[in-house]
Amino acid sequence: MLRYERARMGLLIIIALVAAACGGSGADEVTGDGGSGESLSGTVEIDGSSTVGPLTDAIAEEYNEVQPNVGVTVNISGTGGGFERFCAGETDINDASRPIEDEEKQACEEAGVEYTEVRVGTDALTVVTNPQTGFVDCLTFEELAKIWGAQDPAQTWTDVRSDFPDEQIAIFAPDTDSGTYDFFTEEVLGDPEEGAEEVIGNYQANADDNIIAQGIISTPASWGYFGYAYYQENTDSLKALAVDSGDSGCVKPSVETAESGEYPLARPLFIYVKNSALEEKPQVKDFVTYYLENVNSLITDVGYIPAPEEAIQESMNDVTGGGSSSGGSEAPSEMSS
Repeated sequence: MLRYERARMGLLIIIALVAAACGGSGADEVTGDGGSGESLSGTVEIDGSSTVGPLTDAIAEEYNEVQPNVGVTVNISGTGGGFERFCAGETDINDASRPIEDEEKQACEEAGVEYTEVRVGTDALTVVTNPQTGFVDCLTFEELAKIWGAQDPAQTWTDVRSDFPDEQIAIFAPDTDSGTYDFFTEEVLGDPEEGAEEVIGNYQANADDNIIAQGIISTPASWGYFGYAYYQENTDSLKALAVDSGDSGCVKPSVETAESGEYPLARPLFIYVKNSALEEKPQVKDFVTYYLENVNSLITDVGYIPAPEEAIQESMNDVTGGGSSSGGSEAPSEMSS
């Protein structure tokens, strides 16, 4: 009897080992949404935008549940700082809150770095102040330029609008490596390459949007701007200002106004992926595929707005098709594209 039981147990073990070798449904197999369905390892190196960073970090955290052996590192050095590393071949992906610029395209081309532009969401860049600054609810582009421009800059709120109080303006805003800085400056002051007004010099600049938020929260009569997610995290401590571009009157940032294009500081968000990483590193292609399959179900939790489904699908086609050539996938000119 004992000999029979031993033989039976041995047979069961052999059957189990054969089943495992044939694939089965082992614990390492990816069964959730996204991913390739196979267990992967290796690293994915990401840097760039402080705006897109929290979204990518949230995706990476979810991805870790299905691919625990892939190490995804998300650093934040600003869109411009990230492109410096990306075009030098140091990272696989660059988070970007604006499209790649011509000089960055040239740097990538000179280094032989080809890339695919991937649309991942929409942001409503938010102009904010301290809630105690009760006298202002809306600013025009002209008034924003008085605060942000270097030519005869406003020192007090009275300089912005005559019926505002004579209180010093404390400015907290992104530094020059930030894509948010680039986007806001071009929208309000114009394209620097076309001779637009320069930015005011004496403001408190920081690469960390959380520090910018804390500066505004603790300073009455302050002013600044950053991505919508950072406002969403601090709605009880920050006051979002409506913006008047001269077309539709005062419009406050919201999911609805950003999706409709009514909010004048709405903008697309991107990741840029190195084509060689897509082709040579299965974990990078797997991560980006997972990103696109899941981003619209996670993005509102982070505080941003989903990109149109057709934009996500176009990006998916580019990624799964092996990547577009360097500079071959231009940024959309309209929010709805």
